[in-house]
Amino acid sequence: MENPPSTGIIIILFVAWLPGMNDLLYFDSEQIETVNKATILAEELISDHFKISFSEWKRYRYDIKTLKSLRPEEVTEKAFAQIVKYVCNPERKLRGSLHTDYYKICLQDHVILKALSREGDLPLFPLAAYIVTHELIHVVRFSRFLQSFLVTAEEQEREEALVHSLTHELLSGVSIPHINYVLDVYIHCRNMETFRTAD
Repeated sequence: MENPPSTGIIIILFVAWLPGMNDLLYFDSEQIETVNKATILAEELISDHFKISFSEWKRYRYDIKTLKSLRPEEVTEKAFAQIVKYVCNPERKLRGSLHTDYYKICLQDHVILKALSREGDLPLFPLAAYIVTHELIHVVRFSRFLQSFLVTAEEQEREEALVHSLTHELLSGVSIPHINYVLDVYIHCRNMETFRTAD
């Protein structure tokens, strides 16, 4: 299967100042490159599982951003990521009535780095692969209308269990150092992400 189009969404060439965020931990350039590699792996695994061709990826409107490029309202202390649903990409001007759901996966560098510091010897790549794969599965399911974006707590718990199971299935066949540890520890994690719709 062809690889999905490169998103080119993680590399940040500038540091934006955001009020109240200057004390948070940010990924350095090497860690951003690691997240890029995790994103490429996640897209390949999801392409194969959901039978998404190169051209079909264009229909999935999403970006993955790290902390330095997030707006204050896209930052949370509660989870590894926050998925924000927009009517259209707020960073692109669209003509007329051209509106479509756009999902912004907001990685929370500070939460991920704190988790790694607690883990001790766990490197970033296996955890980033788990997080990005998990969040992209959500986006594909939302985009295919397999799951509504805003649901009850009970429905969200069922969806989380399903997405954790799919994430485990996809990554269990990949040879990555420490991935088995991540799969065992994080399969029941309840603070993977938060969800919000743009105001």
